[in-house]
Amino acid sequence: MLTMRIPGALIVAMLMFPGSSAFAETPQWREVDWLELMPEEDLRLLENLPEIEHEGSGPVTLPDEIMTGRVVPEMNNTPARIPGFVVPLKTVGDQRIVEFFLVPYYGACIHVPPPPPNQIIHVKYEKGLKLDVLYDPYWVQGVLKTEKTDNVVASSSYTIVADDIEPYTD
Repeated sequence: MLTMRIPGALIVAMLMFPGSSAFAETPQWREVDWLELMPEEDLRLLENLPEIEHEGSGPVTLPDEIMTGRVVPEMNNTPARIPGFVVPLKTVGDQRIVEFFLVPYYGACIHVPPPPPNQIIHVKYEKGLKLDVLYDPYWVQGVLKTEKTDNVVASSSYTIVADDIEPYTD
């Protein structure tokens, strides 16, 4: 049997500086489904929406009651991993996207109507993301917050400062 003694000074250091020890906790990322971001009342509204007509001269709109941006309070501060599509908002010099909306389906926010605000996540990613094509989905990982963002493109009810972004794989 192999035994190992941990020096007393190491134990004291681990207790004084828990974040710097080899035993530091990393967040347990919860895989989040988009519908989990909608309160129960919005889910009921969504299930009972009339068929959207794409005819006429004006833009297609969703009913006001589903566009309120209500959130699920329990989702605030959730270490989350969620798949979606990127709608660029801000790029830096070498065309890395550092700010974007994450949406549940391709083309959202580009076509009218945009999804409800609780189906849009405002993402900031300091490292930046280089996209070859917009129709590729990505996993975004970070702490989900219930914070509203208004933009000329759309409004979102949630935000994430991304720790990691990677191509979506099922």
